[in-house]
Order: sequence, then C-alpha cells, then structure tokens
Amino acid sequence: MNNFIFQNPTKLVFGKGTIEHISTEIPANKKVFVTFGGGSVKTNGVYQQVKRALTGKDHIEFWGIEPNPTVETLRKAIAIVKEENCDFILAVGGGSVIDGSKLIAAAALIEEDAWELVKRPSLYRGSLPLASVLTIPATGSEMNPGAVITNSALKEKFSFYSTFPVFSILDPQVAFSLPKYQIACGLTDTFVHVLEQYLTTTNQSPLMDRWAEGILQTIVEVAPKVYGEKPAYDDMATFMLSATMALNGFISMGVTQDWSTHMIGHELSALHNLTHGHTLAIVLKGTMWIMKEEKGDKIIQMGKRVWNIEDSDREKIIEKTIDKCDEFFRSLGLKTRLSENGIGKETIDEIVKRFEKRNVHFGENKTIDSSATRKILEYVL
Repeated sequence: MNNFIFQNPTKLVFGKGTIEHISTEIPANKKVFVTFGGGSVKTNGVYQQVKRALTGKDHIEFWGIEPNPTVETLRKAIAIVKEENCDFILAVGGGSVIDGSKLIAAAALIEEDAWELVKRPSLYRGSLPLASVLTIPATGSEMNPGAVITNSALKEKFSFYSTFPVFSILDPQVAFSLPKYQIACGLTDTFVHVLEQYLTTTNQSPLMDRWAEGILQTIVEVAPKVYGEKPAYDDMATFMLSATMALNGFISMGVTQDWSTHMIGHELSALHNLTHGHTLAIVLKGTMWIMKEEKGDKIIQMGKRVWNIEDSDREKIIEKTIDKCDEFFRSLGLKTRLSENGIGKETIDEIVKRFEKRNVHFGENKTIDSSATRKILEYVL
C-alpha cells in the first residue's frame, strides 16, 4: 500500500426530510447565493423545501446551470456573487450544479477569468464556503473537491479542483421523480467511479479491494430495483449513499488509480454534449479490452468476486467480465457503441488529435496515450 494522507471534512446530513437542516447548518449572518439547474426542483418539492429552510436568511437565486456546466453560464453567476458580496454558496441540484458552484465559489475570490482558473490551478486562492442539496445520485461531487467544467465555445471540458462542501444534504426521496435515463447514467457513473480506483493491479490493499467490490456488488444488486417502476425508499437510499461513497476518497487510500475512461469520456461530452455517465458506458469496454494485458489480473479478480465467473481459461474470464459490464449498462437502456449514438470516426480523429497536442498519458501506468485512445474508441465504434 502506498503512503497517503486522507481527510474529508464534508458533513453528510442523510435521510427523509433533511432539507430543513439548511436553516441551522448555514450561519445566520451569511448572504447566500443559491444555485439551481433547469427548474425540475420546482416540480418535485425540493425548491419549496429549500425556500422554507432559507426563511429569514439573506439570499439570491441563480438559475440555469446546465448538465455539463459551461463556463459561459458560470461567469454570469460569478459576476453577481462579486457584485452582491455573497459569502456562502448553496448548490441545489445534481453533480453539474454542484460542480459549477465549486467554480463559482473559487472564481469569486480572484480577478482572473474563470476559465483561466480551470486551466491554471496555480490561480486558486481558496473558495467561499459551499454546501449542497443533492437531487441526482451520480457524481459524488457532494463529498469531494472535484468538478468538471465545459467551455462550449471551445468545445473543451476539463477537471477542476477546489474545496469540499461544508455540508451536503442527501434526501433519497428527491430522486423518485428522476427520469429513468438519469437513473441509468447515475448508476453507471457510480459503477465506473469505483472501477477507476479499483481496476488497476492486484495486491495493493485487500481492504480497498473489498470496499470497492462491495460498492460494485451493491450497485449491481440495487440497479434493477431503482431503475424499475416503483423503487422502494431503502433501495433509493442505498443507491444515493453508494454514489457518494464511490468518490469521496474512501476506496482510493494507498492505491493507484486509472481515470482514462473518464478523460476520454469528457471529450465525448464536450464534442457531443452527451450525458457524462453515458459516455463512460461507451468507453469502458474499450478501455478494459485494449488494456487487458496490464489489467488482466484485476479484471479476473473482479470477474470472480463481482460477477461470480468461474472458468479455467484466463482469456475467457477476462472476456466474460468485460461482457458482463457491458450487459449491465445495456440492461439500463444505454447504447454502448459510438455508432449507436450517432458518433463516427471523425470524432475519434478529433479526440486523438487533441490528445496528441496535449501529449497525454493516462492510466495507472501512464500508458494510455493518443494511440491507445484511438484503439479504445475504434473498439467501441
């Protein structure tokens, strides 16, 4: 196991009716900038609960943070925060709203443009305090410092790291109104988050492996229940907490990580505005297959422990394990080929060109370069 330092300061407030805790968790003297997405919170009761909890607190609302949040929209929010001297950010929404709010909270403290901050981490000077009310289980942004921001003018998408939310409210009841496609993408995002930290090499940490495998098994078990017509509260609660635990640092302590599937997926989102979780369902099979020599031992471990695959032939276990992952995504109604999603060879060429220009080297061994990326994408074409 590698050396590590672990700290996660986010306070989770989990369960039914917990949105009301906003009133006591945010200090009374704060001027709150409340961020929202497209307006679904007004139809599922979340907005009304948030407004009640903010009674008596000075606050300003900002609407319109998109899925795959754009810096163009966030610049408008940053200007208001500065002009109105807001000193607390409350994100109400899914991972995109929380991600965008992290950039707002950080960019409010600098003079430079927000996109410059995304591209140049050295500009980071801290953040305004940030909290979240999670409405879509998926990204884990409610308990980590990461965000992903899109520049729609440049058709680029990059990761950005700032601050942990001070607190996050997770009420599983709010997820019952989600469309099935969002549930499917959230389950996929959670599943692949775990794999990016798990699917590297064996014998690094038995504890991290078992934790990761536990989340994977739980997602596989609960997926058909929450994707079904009438999910139970406890199943939705299990899904929501699994999504948080998949990317809050708990399963990455002391082990190597990959993240190449995410980096390639970000390019698909940037170029085609495809939902993040869906891009992962497309790319993962290619990553596993092209990198099967490096990842073979761990793929076999996953196959045996998560999918209960037994076979004396090493290659067959690897193949069956990869197929099982793909079948899982397809069981959620996701199309896992580029061509099925209207994406062709020209997109592969563009992504490879970008990666060549950036001289990227992804993966736990830094072996996934532009050439390997072409092979990965052509495999799933």
